[in-house]
Amino acid sequence: MEATAPLKEKRNLKPIWIALAFTVMIVIVLLPTPADLPVMGQRALAILAFAVILWMTEAVAYPVSAAMIIGITTLLLGFAPSMEDPNVMLGTKDALKMALVGFSNSAVALVAAALFLAAAMQATNLHQRLALFVLSKVGVKTGAIVFGAIMVSIILAFFVPSATARAGAVVPILLGMVAAFGLPHNSRLAALLVITAVQSVSIWNVGIKTGAAQNMVALGFIEEEMGVSIAWSSWFIYAAPWSIIMSVVLYFVMMKLIKPETQTVEGGKELIQGKLKELGPMKPSEIRLVVISLMLLLLWSTEEILHPLDTTTVTIIAIAILLSPKIGVFEWKTVEKLIPWGTIVVFAVGIALGTILLQTNGAQWLSDKVFGAMGLDTMPLLATIAILSAFNILIHLGFASATSLSSALIPIFIALTTTIAIDANSVGFVLIQQFVISFGFLLPVSAPQNMLAYGTGAFTVKDFLKTGIILTIVGYLLILLFSATYWQWIGLL
Repeated sequence: MEATAPLKEKRNLKPIWIALAFTVMIVIVLLPTPADLPVMGQRALAILAFAVILWMTEAVAYPVSAAMIIGITTLLLGFAPSMEDPNVMLGTKDALKMALVGFSNSAVALVAAALFLAAAMQATNLHQRLALFVLSKVGVKTGAIVFGAIMVSIILAFFVPSATARAGAVVPILLGMVAAFGLPHNSRLAALLVITAVQSVSIWNVGIKTGAAQNMVALGFIEEEMGVSIAWSSWFIYAAPWSIIMSVVLYFVMMKLIKPETQTVEGGKELIQGKLKELGPMKPSEIRLVVISLMLLLLWSTEEILHPLDTTTVTIIAIAILLSPKIGVFEWKTVEKLIPWGTIVVFAVGIALGTILLQTNGAQWLSDKVFGAMGLDTMPLLATIAILSAFNILIHLGFASATSLSSALIPIFIALTTTIAIDANSVGFVLIQQFVISFGFLLPVSAPQNMLAYGTGAFTVKDFLKTGIILTIVGYLLILLFSATYWQWIGLL
């Protein structure tokens, strides 16, 4: 009985969190409406509080929270005075349109297309072949394998627009190498290799526009509210130097802090070669996927340089080709089982919530009250970035999803650019905070790819935190250094 009590207590927490979310939302709705905040803005903030509690506690699955948010948004805004005419109720029909506006955002189409591309990699095992090929070339010394794990994460980031899929490709291979040496899955060598792989995935979520779904959230808001689209190549020029430096830092941090049992993984090379033989020669579908992926990367990187096609358009065209008979790589029956459809729904609802916050002035009001109280309007630009980035890192500790964090924070950061006098490029100011949102270095729960790796039992929370603290501090300081130098030199700030 004593052993099961803690489990029972933990199981009962979810209804408590759900009740808390509803209670906080109702309390905010019933509070007197401030003179400088529309009723719809107040209710949008109530919905935000409800969403944040569900997202932070994971009281319900993310797709379930999305359905709840749509229903609540429709009711609360439908029975609120209209922004245009406060004497008339908005009505549930118009409120439902607001709740579903995210589904028409081009960023959602890009996320959906990116998930299809990741599914194509899974269906053909091309991402695994790429990982095995790179690891087969680096040698059997521990340092070389750590370097190889980082290189695999970097290369896959260009072609696999899903952090979880990238981690899922490389982590089992690394654990196979550990097993080939006769070490247990929770050995020091396993901890070293697996943590290196997932931390590298997080680093390159920042460096590449299509590397993570949360980047699409931010770009959706920036395009919708600020009227600026950011090309794949522009993002790469802004963020890749940061990720390159962080990759070098990662190598030395991992080699210093986690000492493996051996400096050479005997049998590792044979294991990799064996797995490559199991995959056999490249299939025609893999070759077609390589060609399409390289063409896609070329079109992404030359957007607004050699052609006018945006990232979303070329990605959707690529997916159409991948699904086409004869020239494609998979059928619909195959792909529909590999797509996490709930992710697309959550993504669209997150964008809708952020858009509502901006349209109802809820984000502006919250930004003014929270950040205005900090006195950011009187601070130099670098100090403002330093405070917001630290706030961003701390609040991420409560979020398991960077996509949800982007949905909650990016609208507030966009509003902040209008409520305080920022002597810089407003788009760049918001984009830098998006880079920080992708910091998932501290805890296993900070990112889905971390949880995937943690589920293998290869490392402890202490191991992850030990390396994560240093990576977070160095990453934070690099953000400030780049804000004071490089990003100003190239016009981002």
